[in-house]
Amino acid sequence: MSNQNTNSEEEFKMSPSETLAHNSAMRISGAGRTDDAAKTQKALASIVLGFELIIVVLIGLAIFGLGLLEPRELGLYIGGGLALVQIIGLGTMRIGRVGIIVGWISHALMLLCAFILPMALIVGLLFTALWVYCMVKGAQIDRGRIAHFAAMGR
Repeated sequence: MSNQNTNSEEEFKMSPSETLAHNSAMRISGAGRTDDAAKTQKALASIVLGFELIIVVLIGLAIFGLGLLEPRELGLYIGGGLALVQIIGLGTMRIGRVGIIVGWISHALMLLCAFILPMALIVGLLFTALWVYCMVKGAQIDRGRIAHFAAMGR
């Protein structure tokens, strides 16, 4: 039986770079500071929103550069507004489920950009699928972690 425990512990060993990335995501999301049940879910949400922040700025620049709206500056305002929603989502990730809710809102707004820039639909769908996957898997990992700690008596 102890041989089986040793093998499972070796499987979960992270490399130094993986440990650094994991710890950074946990610190940014605020997940490591509290006994929050959604530590992993918030860390994954922070990662997705961080990458998506770059994309929404690029969507705004594309709308501006292609001159899809009149006046052209509206593209910059749309990209800046979406980026601001992303930053608010990242900043509020530590406050209960507020960051997660803001993340859902930001994905809806990103998908709405497809009415202006149709190619944004592809990117929006990809990031929304990634978001949904991270929400589901993060919650599953957190439930497993809580069950594991409960079984260990912590």
